[in-house]
Amino acid sequence: MKLASLKGGRDGRLVVVSRDLTRAVSAESVASTLQAALDDWAHAEQGLRTLASALEQRSVDGAFAFDPAAAAAPLPRAYQWADGSAYVNHVELVRRARGAEMPESFWHDPLIYRGGSDKFLGARDPIRVLDAGWGLDLEGEVAVIVDDVPMGASREEALERIRLVLLVNDVSLRGLIPGELAKGFGFFQAKPATAASPVAVTPDALGDAWRDGRLHRPLRTIYNGELFGCPDAGVDMTFDFGTLVAHAARTRNLCAGSIIGSGTVSNKQGAVTAGGDHGSAIADGGVGYSCIAEIRMIETIRDGAPATAFMAHGDTVRMEMFDADDRSLFGAIDQHVVIKPR
Repeated sequence: MKLASLKGGRDGRLVVVSRDLTRAVSAESVASTLQAALDDWAHAEQGLRTLASALEQRSVDGAFAFDPAAAAAPLPRAYQWADGSAYVNHVELVRRARGAEMPESFWHDPLIYRGGSDKFLGARDPIRVLDAGWGLDLEGEVAVIVDDVPMGASREEALERIRLVLLVNDVSLRGLIPGELAKGFGFFQAKPATAASPVAVTPDALGDAWRDGRLHRPLRTIYNGELFGCPDAGVDMTFDFGTLVAHAARTRNLCAGSIIGSGTVSNKQGAVTAGGDHGSAIADGGVGYSCIAEIRMIETIRDGAPATAFMAHGDTVRMEMFDADDRSLFGAIDQHVVIKPR
């Protein structure tokens, strides 16, 4: 089952979307918003699945063409957005980029931070920044939306509470990160609004691509019209989503509608000449990247200094994931950059 929120009001209007992402139908008869559905998932799920089945069979009244540009984020605002760093390869690279050592504990104790959840961008909304000097970077990730998760839940219990899967572009302002972290209190200004894919998908609708708490499909990023990366989200993911959700719930209950991110999808696969076991660019025979910071670090390792610039006004980024038959699973995050002082 695939769900989306059309723009309208602070929390959007919930719709059920067809598997091929071409048609939709209002879910108002079941729940007006996705948050309302998640708050009563035990009862809402069946009604939503009935609508989804009727939509596929073309036996539902009121179906209409689904336009991703009319979609807000599936959860336009959420009670919680907690982003992990499940791909330790990415963590190691970006820490090296700012001259920081990576503690050994990062390999067995998940890293997670709490991001801004009061406003998620729709998949076609622009990325707006006031200053080009802030170092705007894209970050392609997988995320999950959970039902209520009790404090102290096990990995297995946490996996059972995952209701939906989606993609996010968790943009970063790299130029602001070192100063913020130096204060010893974490990210805030360096993490502006995150964008989400047009639809969120129930794990069962992902087939065997969803297994072991991981989504085993490449995340394709097109940057300024060229393939920038296609790392597999199921590869080199040190901590699966069950582990991440359980980690987030270690000392608190998570409420329905909390979103937990994987961190930037990153694979070690790549040509030795382009950075060894830390991955490499598409042009060098590797799987590329899901953020600019990684290629800058590889360039530093290889050449002594980074050559790839961060994002500039007018740049475009498209993130999408496809099934084994090359059909889009979540629709595309397709954004352009607007850098303009207030």
